[in-house]
Amino acid sequence: MKLRAILVALFALAASCQQLLAWGSDGHQLVGSIGDHLLNPHAKQQVQNILGFELRVAAPWADCVRSVTRHTDGSFEYISNPRFNKPCLLFETDAEKPRMVDYVSRNFNACVNDGGKKGCADTYHFADVAIQHDHYERGLVGTNEHDIVGAINAAIVVLKDKPATAPFSIKDKKEALFLLAHFVGDMHQPLHVGAVYLNVAGKRLNPDVKASAKSALETRGGNLILEKADPKCKGSDMHSEWDDILDSLGTSASDAMVAKAKAVPPTPGAVENFAATWATDTILQARSAFKGVSFKKAPCKGQWVAKFANRKTYLKSENAIKQDQLAKGGARLAQLLNTIWP
Repeated sequence: MKLRAILVALFALAASCQQLLAWGSDGHQLVGSIGDHLLNPHAKQQVQNILGFELRVAAPWADCVRSVTRHTDGSFEYISNPRFNKPCLLFETDAEKPRMVDYVSRNFNACVNDGGKKGCADTYHFADVAIQHDHYERGLVGTNEHDIVGAINAAIVVLKDKPATAPFSIKDKKEALFLLAHFVGDMHQPLHVGAVYLNVAGKRLNPDVKASAKSALETRGGNLILEKADPKCKGSDMHSEWDDILDSLGTSASDAMVAKAKAVPPTPGAVENFAATWATDTILQARSAFKGVSFKKAPCKGQWVAKFANRKTYLKSENAIKQDQLAKGGARLAQLLNTIWP
């Protein structure tokens, strides 16, 4: 029995290397912390009543559930994964582990085509809109009813005392807050919404243009783009590079980050349209994330190698964009909840 558990854990860890993560736990906690600072008193009390703790603590939850494994007999089990473990310890209790298992099992087959071995809950974290577009629109390649825009909207509905929209299964307001605290952070990682599609020569194509559609190859939000050539294709990828934040930013919002978030303009319109508006903004940020980058085929099938026109300049721009996006994520998380609970 112990051997079986060890093997399952190792399999889960290996599989997780291909999963889409935004910001990592540090970035998610920082977004949540910024949100905590900007909540109005009523919204802050509602968060406390529903969660019992701050958004900063809740924000990693939707990555913690990635440690739920589906066994071959169809049963589900939470197996602590070292990749997510530290911020997830709070949820590794007799009370909270069943919630994570229940969430994954309820949503595992919710989508039509993208569930696969990981389950549909994994698809809620992202969209893959070609950066040639200047807006998010359902129907574009890389969007669907169970993408990140749909997931955020479904959680909003639950906080407004209505059942989650299909295909999502969100049990209660606590689960909805867990998801919003995380997905609003995901939404602001540029490679979680914007993507490049390439032909076999590494030239960028727009998969929504009929003449290019058949030749356009997916890069999975940069997960298939290596930072540098590696004969075994084991190196760091662009998506992982964008997940990392500077250690100096920490997991709790500094005065400077709070001030930066306060300067973010409010999102106009109805709360139900916030997610699509944010997705549009993030697509534009993704253009900058891929600026000055060209691509060539990697030795391994389906993967690419990035070539940077000026790596030093790119990294400087990358860190600036990350800080801006983290501030936006926290500000907009707070605006969303302040709008629901004025």
